[in-house]
Amino acid sequence: MNRATDNRQATPITSRTTRSRRFGSRAGRAPAALAGSLLMVLALVACTGGSPTGSGQGAAAPGEVATPSGLATTGSTQPAATSPAEDPATAVMKQTVTDALGRLAAGTPKPATVQVTDALTGAGISPAALEVSASRTPTGLEADAIEAAVLEGTDCVVGQVRDGNVTVTVLPALASGKCFVGAAA
Repeated sequence: MNRATDNRQATPITSRTTRSRRFGSRAGRAPAALAGSLLMVLALVACTGGSPTGSGQGAAAPGEVATPSGLATTGSTQPAATSPAEDPATAVMKQTVTDALGRLAAGTPKPATVQVTDALTGAGISPAALEVSASRTPTGLEADAIEAAVLEGTDCVVGQVRDGNVTVTVLPALASGKCFVGAAA
């Protein structure tokens, strides 16, 4: 009987493949991605002027929801509490918009642009001070929400109807003197 002899040399594995050779160029990506993410979070916190815990100036009061922009809005048809510095005319306009949109949303949870315009002008709001978003997208789809804004002095009373829920807040007017960005329809 002839046995074939194994001429291979048994060599123990003593060398280690370097990390960069095993993983290629991915070796340095994780720390760079982590550093980039941390830098982005810090930049966003610096832009909003708040702390990461939300305890800064943009924090919502009890019963309100803080939006990513740091603005507080309510989730019902009642406006948020009037701030001491809010103009009395703006507070009246805020209540008018809240009431008009609340009545509309109760009967029509997803109103069209014309319905929102009619409801607000019917409540005594001047058409010249009113801006209403489109209820249909450029591709013809129904919009998720419709927004209306009323210019009251240097403030914009902005109301939104989404699935029958009304949210109203007051924001400063844009440098253009309008409440919405974009071309008028």
